[in-house]
Amino acid sequence: MAALTASQAPGAAQARASVPARSAAPAEHGPSVSGDAPYRTALPPLRAGKPKQGTASQVAGGALPASVFAAYRRAEAELARTAPGCRLRWQLLAAIGQVESGQARGGRVTSDGTTVTPILGPRLTGGAFAVVRDTDGGAQDGDAVYDRAVGPMQFIPSTWARWGADGNGDGRADPNNVFDAALAAGRYLCAGGRDLSNPADLDRAILGYNHSEAYLRTVRAWYAYFLEGHRVVPGRRVVGPAGAVRAGRAEAVAAAVRPPPERGPVRVPRAVHATGDPLPHPVPYGRCGGADRHAAAPRARAGRLAARPRTAQRRAADQQR
Repeated sequence: MAALTASQAPGAAQARASVPARSAAPAEHGPSVSGDAPYRTALPPLRAGKPKQGTASQVAGGALPASVFAAYRRAEAELARTAPGCRLRWQLLAAIGQVESGQARGGRVTSDGTTVTPILGPRLTGGAFAVVRDTDGGAQDGDAVYDRAVGPMQFIPSTWARWGADGNGDGRADPNNVFDAALAAGRYLCAGGRDLSNPADLDRAILGYNHSEAYLRTVRAWYAYFLEGHRVVPGRRVVGPAGAVRAGRAEAVAAAVRPPPERGPVRVPRAVHATGDPLPHPVPYGRCGGADRHAAAPRARAGRLAARPRTAQRRAADQQR
């Protein structure tokens, strides 16, 4: 964490502020946004010195795909218009997206921002996390007994029903769509007239996602990391039928990841000379003229050697005559 103190980026000092032993309780009562589902506990990499400023097409130390970055920036712009007093920054959405889903699993989204395969948390059956019985008949999470957190920002169905939003303008609110989920997360974080430039409001908003001090510290660390300029890597936006990966249905997933059709035998083209003329087909050894000549040479030489003794004998016979 020492490396986080090296940056002088605006807002980073506030994000680095130590978290008190007992933070204020979240403004929202009942289950958190994610139902206190498990989250990614990895902290940002330690870096010495002030990082270079990056853009959406440059590698600047952060694991934030450009496709997901666009969703966060769009949500930030929309909340600046509809809730200017909230002062939401895209870096906070990036921090939560990192902790909740690893940025939609590294930006595996279709051309409209829908995750290629559903991102589902575990069944909220109690134990290490809250008990949340089904509230949507399995429509969002495919589970008609218990709820599960859904999508890149990990909304449980009951909180999505309240905060869900259409962030990409397609006329529907889908928790599996990174544009919709980022806008919904922004709406939740800004609820109740919060001012996220106020540390107490910021803590309350983050704790509303997961009622855990460790979660708060982890998100704060990533928030500071992105505020310092560690930003994005080129994204891999998967172009595909967005409607084929909706709502986490098994048949939709199968359609989205269906393997390509089998191919027939591959025809290998004949090799050609540099001139463009095709090379002749190979000929078995001994069939072509060159091979015949090489094969005949040893036989001719053996014949000459065999003939030499007879010539000498004839010469001796001539001398006796």
